[in-house]
Amino acid sequence: MPASVSYRLDPHLKDRLAKRAHDDGVSETSLVTRLLDEGLKTSAHPGIVYRHGPAGRRAAVAGGPDVWEIVVALRHTRKRGDARVGAAAEQLDVAEQLVRTAVSFAAAHPDEVEAMIRRNEAAAERAEQAARERERFLAS
Repeated sequence: MPASVSYRLDPHLKDRLAKRAHDDGVSETSLVTRLLDEGLKTSAHPGIVYRHGPAGRRAAVAGGPDVWEIVVALRHTRKRGDARVGAAAEQLDVAEQLVRTAVSFAAAHPDEVEAMIRRNEAAAERAEQAARERERFLAS
């Protein structure tokens, strides 16, 4: 059950919070919860940022791909250990340190990363189905 808390905020910060919540179409409580959660995660994992996109907010390495993309690349390499990191970095054309940053985050938050992988796989399946339907429509 969520805990009820009370904080005092600078009035300007409260106004900014209210405006952002309104712009995002969420409650202030939802926005505060998301920002605190993401802030705690990114402070524990320097180099991780959160981005907004069609599949929702997701963790990414600053200046690089999403964490889920790196995890998928790691899964598709046959290498082991540090060689696996190098292979994924080469495949994605990123520095090995970005891969290590993503691995550290994914190890600490596997449910979040796996959920994003599933969402993206489902989105890809929907896009493929739509493409097949367009082709079938144009062929008739």
